[in-house]
Amino acid sequence: MIKYKCIFWDLDRTLWDFEANAMEAFQELYKKYNLARIFPDFDTFHDTYRRLNRQLWEDYRNGKIEKEVLKYVRFHLTLKAFGKNDLELARKLGQDYMEVSANKTQLFPNSHEVLSYLRERYRLYIITNGFQEVQIRKIRNSGLEEYFEGIITSEKAGVQKPHEEIFLYALEKAGVKAPESLMIGDDMEGDILGARALGMDQVYFNPDKKPHQQQPTYEITSLKELMEVL
Repeated sequence: MIKYKCIFWDLDRTLWDFEANAMEAFQELYKKYNLARIFPDFDTFHDTYRRLNRQLWEDYRNGKIEKEVLKYVRFHLTLKAFGKNDLELARKLGQDYMEVSANKTQLFPNSHEVLSYLRERYRLYIITNGFQEVQIRKIRNSGLEEYFEGIITSEKAGVQKPHEEIFLYALEKAGVKAPESLMIGDDMEGDILGARALGMDQVYFNPDKKPHQQQPTYEITSLKELMEVL
C-alpha cells in the first residue's frame, strides 16, 4: 500500500454533521422569529430554503454571487416565495443562522477516535469551501482543532473545490506532493473528482450509500473503516 504523508479532510458532511447541526439551527430560528406566521409549517420553510440555497451556492462557487450577498439573499428569496418581502428580517436570519450553526457540535460517529488514530501516523489538514469565520468556529467548538496542522478554506485559496488551484494551494501549504496525499470527503465532484484530477488518491465517504458511476481509490460508509484502510 502507498505510504501517504498527508491526509486532507473535507469538513461539512464528512466530520461535522452538517444536516443534523443545520436542522437544529433552523428549528431555533423558526421559533425565535415566529416564522409560523409566514410559512404553513417548518418543513415547508426548510425545504424552500434548501432548494434556493443549493442554487445560490452553485452561483457562489462559480463566482456569480458575493459571499456577503449569499448570506442573506438565500433567506430573502425564501421569505419572498411566501409573500414576505422583508430584507431586514432576511439579514437577521442570515446573521443568526451563521452564529447559531457554528456553535453546533454534532460530528459523525467515531470522528475523534479515527482522528486520534490517524494523527499518530499522518499529517492532517482540512480543505473546506465554507465561509472562513464559520468553519474555524465549527472546528474549534467541536474539539477538532487539535488534530489538524492547518485549515485551508476556499476564501484563503481564492477558489473553491473542485478547482485545482485550491488543491495546489493545500499541497504547497503542507509541503507535500499529490501522490503522497489522500483526500477524504463526501462530495463526489468537489472532493473526489477534484483531487483525482490532480493525481491525489481519494476516499469517498458515502454513509447513505448513494449510487454513482465513479471509481474512487477507496469508498467507505463509516469513518471507522479508515482504521482498516489506513
